Amino acid sequence: MKKGMEQQVYARKAGIFRNPAVRQELRKLNPERDYQRMVQLLVGYEFPFDITRALELALFHTFASPSVSSLLARTGEFDRHGQKRYDDTSLLISRFMQDGLDSETGQRAIAHMNHIHGFYRIPNEDYLFVLSTFVFYPINWLNRYGWRKLIPAEERAFFLFFREVGTMMNLRDIPATVEELSAFTDAYEAKHFCYAPSNQRVADATVRIVQGWLPGILRPLTKPVFAALIDEKLRRAFGYQRPPGWFVGLLEGAFWLRKLPLRYITFEPYPTLIENSSYRSYKAGLPDIEALGPDHLIRKKVRD
Repeated sequence: MKKGMEQQVYARKAGIFRNPAVRQELRKLNPERDYQRMVQLLVGYEFPFDITRALELALFHTFASPSVSSLLARTGEFDRHGQKRYDDTSLLISRFMQDGLDSETGQRAIAHMNHIHGFYRIPNEDYLFVLSTFVFYPINWLNRYGWRKLIPAEERAFFLFFREVGTMMNLRDIPATVEELSAFTDAYEAKHFCYAPSNQRVADATVRIVQGWLPGILRPLTKPVFAALIDEKLRRAFGYQRPPGWFVGLLEGAFWLRKLPLRYITFEPYPTLIENSSYRSYKAGLPDIEALGPDHLIRKKVRD
């Protein structure tokens, strides 16, 4: 089977029920060979909402490292253009997860990310740390809040997929196994995680982005929800307080209650694609891949 993404497209049963053929195909695939197709099925059919939320939290997690947050604070992108920064990042990542790393659009998305990152001096260990969050957050989120748990082959597919992303981004010393990646992450966090004003500044800017999506009455709940979904070491790094136990319990209960109906039905587009999703910064239409990113860097690229 090709690693690219030109594969079977599924439809919902009776317009609302999950198609069991998606899960059947996932069970037949070999993650060592078919990890790109497996990620496509997980993102497009099985868990589009959950994986998006998990990757949002993965990015939020990286702000607990002053090395990462200080760069983001210096650029000012989250403060001045938070929604666009979010949409551009989401579009680039979604493009190679949807279309595959072997596709023309997937390769363009990776190349463009490399181009943007090339304007900054980013330590290799910071790159590896960010990459690790994209492996572990979807796995941990789905196993805790998803309507079903991932099977080991699906977890393996996430690791292999993002390991290849790291290779395409020219990262050095990428851990060869999940266990080695986990050990690296633990060591990195023990070394780097601590409170810094830049951590809180970028985290608060991210909270404001999400508040902009909600009606006014719900906006005060945004920060407590973020604080409830992260662990204590992240709360310390951001200067956040743990919400009351009753609030955490209600949030956990809500996630558990949603599991039962989602085992059988889905209200997400089937499949969920960039083309049938909405992006607040691009209501008039999506830009080219090479037009995504900070405007001053795009202008510089055009001049060069």
